[in-house]
Amino acid sequence: MTDTPRPTPVEKIWAPPESTITPEASANLREFHPVMRQLLFNRGKGNLREAEDFLEARPPMNTDPFALLDMQKAIDRLEFAVKKGELIAVYGDYDADGVSATALMVTALQAVDANVRAYIPNRFDEGYGLNNEALSQLQNDGIQLVISVDCGIRSLDEAEHAKKIGLDLIISDHHTPGDQLPDALAVINPKRPGDPYPDKDLAGVGTAFKVASALMERMRPADFSVDSLLDLVAIGTVADLVPMVGENRYLVQQGLMRLQAAQRQGLNSLMGIAGIDPARVTATNIGFGIGPRLNAAGRLESAMDAYQLLTTKDVAEAGRLAQQLDNQNRERQALTREMQKLADAIAVTEGALPYLLFAAHADFNAGVVGLTAARLVEQYYRPAIVAHADEETTRGSCRSIPEFHITNALDQCADLLVHHGGHAAAAGFTVLNENRDALVSRLQAIAAEQLGELDLRPTLLADAEVKLSDLTFNLLQDLDRLQPTGYGNPDPLFIARDLKVAQSRTVGRDSSHLKLTLTDGSRTLMDAIAFRFGHWKADMPERVDVMFQFEKNEYQGRVSLQLNVRDMKRAG
Repeated sequence: MTDTPRPTPVEKIWAPPESTITPEASANLREFHPVMRQLLFNRGKGNLREAEDFLEARPPMNTDPFALLDMQKAIDRLEFAVKKGELIAVYGDYDADGVSATALMVTALQAVDANVRAYIPNRFDEGYGLNNEALSQLQNDGIQLVISVDCGIRSLDEAEHAKKIGLDLIISDHHTPGDQLPDALAVINPKRPGDPYPDKDLAGVGTAFKVASALMERMRPADFSVDSLLDLVAIGTVADLVPMVGENRYLVQQGLMRLQAAQRQGLNSLMGIAGIDPARVTATNIGFGIGPRLNAAGRLESAMDAYQLLTTKDVAEAGRLAQQLDNQNRERQALTREMQKLADAIAVTEGALPYLLFAAHADFNAGVVGLTAARLVEQYYRPAIVAHADEETTRGSCRSIPEFHITNALDQCADLLVHHGGHAAAAGFTVLNENRDALVSRLQAIAAEQLGELDLRPTLLADAEVKLSDLTFNLLQDLDRLQPTGYGNPDPLFIARDLKVAQSRTVGRDSSHLKLTLTDGSRTLMDAIAFRFGHWKADMPERVDVMFQFEKNEYQGRVSLQLNVRDMKRAG
């Protein structure tokens, strides 16, 4: 009897730009490099005014925080609490978005002399979002008003409990609401049905910033500018992978300038430990350097350490906390690698891939299940759920693909769930173990129905096909103007075809990466790095087609141009 072969990672589809730039748009954008013109056209910018507005990240016309439903009621209650000296708690979430939103809201309330404290639940003991035990404890501690940030929009029972015990509750959140809103004093969420606020894609920290902006507008504290909070907005917005367009793009660009000014001690220490130059910090640095370290605290122990880092003014404490978060991030990376192997073995046991991957285990760390699910999605291009199972319940973290709205799928299983909520691409839930098999069966049936007729391969959408001779420092300087990049405004992807492999060698842990020198037959030689392509070395073709991001490589004071290869195929 032979073993059933395991499925291999899915092959990626390479897609050219959806349309080639028109002669009219090319003429309108003639002051830009030809490649840059195509990039702007791809982003819907066909004339000079639209292009300049986009590149300068000019804010939308309407950013009035009082346009959000219930903002007036929330600010009235907060102002009353401040003036009466009531105790206020800011109730946050344990990821980078929630922690930065908590730090932002506490700082804003302190600026108007509020009596305020932070509360972030422990992921392992309490789970995500509001919980009745915590609300009761806050009320016992003398708290009279709770404002949530980055959580609460689906906390119907918890809002009812707060009302019962005489605790006023303001909810500020950005997650997708359910069919019913919590019965709170105020519910601030741009995704609320009928909410007139024009930008629906604010992160949790962005929504908190709108509350802080309204509060500052009302109370006008001396010697404090709400703009001083924009570094926190940038951190949470980038880390939460919300679309980097519209107001988010403006907020992140302004926040990056604050980060570059290096005014927050904890972030300075964290950037130092991560090898990031504050004067040149980018959204990419946040996504790969700052965000993961802030997240590591809540994934392994307590997110309050990340909160303390963002709010401390003590140099020694900032240094200690930054080192601690860096150590936890290294531990988290190792744990993720081990969990991925086991989750892969559980979720993919036969030769055919199911439409939805599911893996649950008692040994899975609840803080890393989301990252592990994301790795499965990346490898197999299927929605994936990885869950920690204890004696009574299973808590799962979901990651999905654009073709499958995972929170909508969970909504169809609400009768089986204790709690659930999230976005189109990411969600979480708690289910009693007695209902787990039924949940998995129903989710897999929903996935099969929605995905069964689709070609489930990830598509890499190129911005342009180029020659190596097109890739110059001047072009790279133009590309820098697209920052901040992210979901909705990704780093440009290019295709170069029929390149000769002049040199290749493996690098990195377990020789898992590939370092290349490529040429297109002319005198142009270009260095390239291909992460997780080390296995190609044993059978390296003479010529390749590559899809890549174009970047600058700085090493020991030397600056060179480099291709960051996202995918590679044999030429032709």
